Amino acid sequence: MAEYLSPGVYVEEFDSGSVPMEGVSTSTVGFIGVAQKGPTEGLPLLITSFADFQRYYGSYLSQNAFGEYRYLAYAVDHFFLNGGSRCYVMRVAPGDAKPSANDQTVLHFTAKNPGVWGDQIRVAVAPASKAKTQILAIEGEASQEGEAASASRSYRVKSTAGFEVDDVVVFSDGEQKQYRKVVKAQDSILELDQPLEGGDAVIDANLLPQKVLRTCELEVNVLCGDEVETYENCSLNGASANHITKILSRSNLVLVEDHSSEAGQEEVVSPFALIAGDKKDAASYTIALSGGSDGSVSSLSPADFMGEDRGPGKRTGIQAYIDNDVVSIMAVPGVTDANVQLALVAHCENLKSRFAILDIPRDKTKVADVNTHRDIFDSQYAALYNPWLQVFDPLEKRSIFIPPSGSMAGIYARSDQSRGVQKAPANEVVRGCTGLDCQYNNGEQDILNPRGVNLIRAFSGQGIRVWGARTTSSNGLWKYINVRRLFIFVEESIKAGTNWVVFEPNDEMLWARVNRTIEAFLTRIWRDGALMGSSASEAFFVNIGRSTMTQDDIDNGRLICEIGIAPVKPAEFVIFRITQKTNEE
Repeated sequence: MAEYLSPGVYVEEFDSGSVPMEGVSTSTVGFIGVAQKGPTEGLPLLITSFADFQRYYGSYLSQNAFGEYRYLAYAVDHFFLNGGSRCYVMRVAPGDAKPSANDQTVLHFTAKNPGVWGDQIRVAVAPASKAKTQILAIEGEASQEGEAASASRSYRVKSTAGFEVDDVVVFSDGEQKQYRKVVKAQDSILELDQPLEGGDAVIDANLLPQKVLRTCELEVNVLCGDEVETYENCSLNGASANHITKILSRSNLVLVEDHSSEAGQEEVVSPFALIAGDKKDAASYTIALSGGSDGSVSSLSPADFMGEDRGPGKRTGIQAYIDNDVVSIMAVPGVTDANVQLALVAHCENLKSRFAILDIPRDKTKVADVNTHRDIFDSQYAALYNPWLQVFDPLEKRSIFIPPSGSMAGIYARSDQSRGVQKAPANEVVRGCTGLDCQYNNGEQDILNPRGVNLIRAFSGQGIRVWGARTTSSNGLWKYINVRRLFIFVEESIKAGTNWVVFEPNDEMLWARVNRTIEAFLTRIWRDGALMGSSASEAFFVNIGRSTMTQDDIDNGRLICEIGIAPVKPAEFVIFRITQKTNEE
């Protein structure tokens, strides 16, 4: 309760009406597959264009090197081509893939992730300095003069800003350079490990000094193709905030280990000289990485795609999407191993917030073979598509066949954005597709469609279209893709939009607010054409209160709201009954 202690007028605000609720996204896709580069564990990366994909994961893969596992890049490309706008990607790599590295003894660079791509990385190192100052006086006992004073290691400088303990510094008088290490930096006093040579000659109190004391750091440029990363003032001082390992931890290309403390140098030298060795007088020194390997396709197994749950930030494969609550569609393009597909379906069923798009093996084109593969599944959270699509391959400059899951994911997104999730993603043109691996006729579809196999067919004058909208479920209530995805949309939207209810007082006032919030949301869904009925009362109901909760529920902190919706279903079979009209009628 608010406190009112002094007389006056108090103005307060309180919430009494319904809280506006927005629908969640239904068109964000999660892909898993083999790529040239990219992280193989942790969180999947958000991709908003194929150029993004190429930047983080590389380009198309060759048939000779990657065989049946090369379709991720093609799927992502055709996802965007068919209307998709954003997706997440998780890379899978063979177990024997190796990252590129260098044989540098002072700084050991390693490519951020495995693959031959790392052999293109070049690290250019150049001298740099983060701070400089001038010496104003040599600190020592006031009675000392001459040789005794010149032997002091403490110097009064104009500013110690930027100078840290253990930093390597260089004193230059325009002719020669002296390297020392900072022992102490306090106020305006710098103490070095050895006194500077030259006695009082190191002092320069001029407005524009010629003799300066500088810190010694490195400028590091990491280059890979057109990508360049620049890191300034990198130090080999392990205690410094700008130590090279700390600064390069932001790199998307390399990891670095600093072994300068193991160099065993007796005299102090600059970090650049320590790295460049005989080439210390050059303007820069380039380190090349090599030895990367993509691994062998034969070492890939279903377990690599199914992934491991090694804890937050270290999950791989399908398991990496446990930490992602944005994705609503999942696909593993071209990987038709039953173990992988069943793991993907189980992932979607466990989370109940996403839908799996599955490919059928390319060699299974006969109806009996397709049915054999379809019989593996019975899930309302998955859909099968066949056949494979003929597209142009920019890598090999010829037409190839790719699995349909990537294109279908784009069509799902396109249909959601143009019509809404209630529209079945069917009778839609497949963009970028010039042909099909095989042509099915009506008789063959008569067998496959009731079994939940969605065919892609070519129609004269209408292009190549998706001609099926069924899940793999044996439950008639959930046989249509749009019905299942509409319920996912409604459930996730209500879940996200009513988070404010948690820990509120569980009384009639709260029940009324929750009721109004959900009714307003469902009314908007009904007006958009997602629900059946000529009125809102026919399209849905919302029950909350004493009819849905007992006193025991309330005492145990439970608020129970029952919601019913009448989803629209696709006009899968359009039947016109025509008879002959006679004059007698």
